[in-house]
Amino acid sequence: MKVYFISGLAADKRVFKHIKLPPGFEAVYLEWIKPLKNESLGSYSLRLAEKIDTKEKFALIGLSMGGMIASEIANKYKPAVTILLSSVPTSKHFPVRFKIAYFVRLHKVLPTNFIKSFSIMKRFFSTEDPQDKAIIKQVIKDSDTKFIRWALGAIFQWKNEDIPDNLLHIHGTSDRTLPIRNTNPTHIIHKGGHLMVMSRAKELNDILGKIITSNT
Repeated sequence: MKVYFISGLAADKRVFKHIKLPPGFEAVYLEWIKPLKNESLGSYSLRLAEKIDTKEKFALIGLSMGGMIASEIANKYKPAVTILLSSVPTSKHFPVRFKIAYFVRLHKVLPTNFIKSFSIMKRFFSTEDPQDKAIIKQVIKDSDTKFIRWALGAIFQWKNEDIPDNLLHIHGTSDRTLPIRNTNPTHIIHKGGHLMVMSRAKELNDILGKIITSNT
């Protein structure tokens, strides 16, 4: 069975390098497509879903923004299981600062290159090993600035309130981007940060293996 992976903002499939699926499951990494002008996250999600063979049984794994997109796709196409990593299933689980950021139109006034530089700087104070830090730094550098600006606006305006069926949610207690206090994960990784997909991959693989085999 195919398991479709959706990465986070300013990221790509390289952030999933340590994730290993159980035997019998095939990883398929969905690459970003160009958003339409003023496109909503919901509309974008369904266009991205055109890359999924929905006639066959499948599963979704979404990281951060990718988890929001996975939730939108799951509400329409009903995968066998949807797994969110360091994400939220609905906009109700956003921290208050997201609402403030939209109100002041932060995505329009903040230079995108500043966002990229700040993201890279944060990696030097994170828990990833040196090799992973180098990969993340390169991933951020390679990201499209226009896409980042659109994505920030789309996230701030996201209005989904429907939690998909068969949804499981893995979250770290030290996630500062999407604090755990605002959401209700089914599985918790103690002291896991927003990029625990790289720094805590062993624990994630143990949880993912059990989830996928028991829910598909």
